Amino acid sequence: MTPGARSGVSLRDVAAASGVSRTTASLIMNGKTDGFSPTTVDRVRRVAADLHYRPNAVARSLRRQRTHTVGVVSDEIATTPFAGATIRGAQEAAWKAGHVLVVIDTEGDLEFERAALGALLERQVDGILYARMKHLLIEVPAELAEVPTVLLNARASTPEYAGVAPDEEGGARTAVGRLLAAGHRRIGYLQSGDPVPAARERLEGYRQTLLEAGIAYDPALVVVDPLEGVSPEPALRLLAMPQPPTAIFCFNDRIAFGAYNAAHRLGWSIPDDLSVIGFDNDETVALRLDPSLTTIELPHYEMGRWAMEHLEQLIQGEDVEPVKHRLACPLVERGSLGPPRGSP
Repeated sequence: MTPGARSGVSLRDVAAASGVSRTTASLIMNGKTDGFSPTTVDRVRRVAADLHYRPNAVARSLRRQRTHTVGVVSDEIATTPFAGATIRGAQEAAWKAGHVLVVIDTEGDLEFERAALGALLERQVDGILYARMKHLLIEVPAELAEVPTVLLNARASTPEYAGVAPDEEGGARTAVGRLLAAGHRRIGYLQSGDPVPAARERLEGYRQTLLEAGIAYDPALVVVDPLEGVSPEPALRLLAMPQPPTAIFCFNDRIAFGAYNAAHRLGWSIPDDLSVIGFDNDETVALRLDPSLTTIELPHYEMGRWAMEHLEQLIQGEDVEPVKHRLACPLVERGSLGPPRGSP
């Protein structure tokens, strides 16, 4: 008897009696009927019923080496409060596809990561989402060649892995474009000192948007904040210029916190004297500022969902390209944005 069937009736028997291929019969019996005519679907199901074919879920899993389990291995994404939506997006897509997620947070410990990957592979997970808290260019562990893998908030240094990450440059373009639309022409940028791809790409988005608006790029308006908002000093450097900016775009919301502190130290009002836009939509920061912070949202939920949906295609054996997908970062407008001071 063929594994996955009872009473001696196999899926191959159903296919032969229906006049379709075994693949077609398998897809239809598993509910994947898109692309098949109603007549074909009805015929295959009727033949299966007439032959008393019943798939054995356990035997089918063994034959296909499927456990309906997907591992999520990250450095610290699961312990980052505002990135919890990433796990939720992946989990909802996984559940819809019949998978259970096993989430392992390694806290950046490479030995722990190797052990975790080994444990997941020994348990024959169907696939792995390999995630990073920060958008990084990474070396993918060699073990992941053994199993369908999609990178989450990361890009591989080699081309064979699909991955999803935020459109960092596009998000910066949205922020600066919104400030330009409000009438600002002298816009400062508080940059991170962390040499991650996001820093380079957000700076490029800032620079290109100004140039496209006919505004010369002024390096003096770009100040690195190495402590990311702990001190107001980087923002004070911008605001102490002979011609200070009327608006500041910040690499992230923590840096925007430093900009608020600098404005308050000078007795400036936000947004009457200074407009501020952050990045990340870290609600633990953005909603606690007064006024609440206008910011660019990282698409955590959408990244998790896309990664899991793409991984499911790989698990199903579909011939899909290893795309490097970028998701849009929308503007979340709150109270920190207004026209330049002195505007009518």
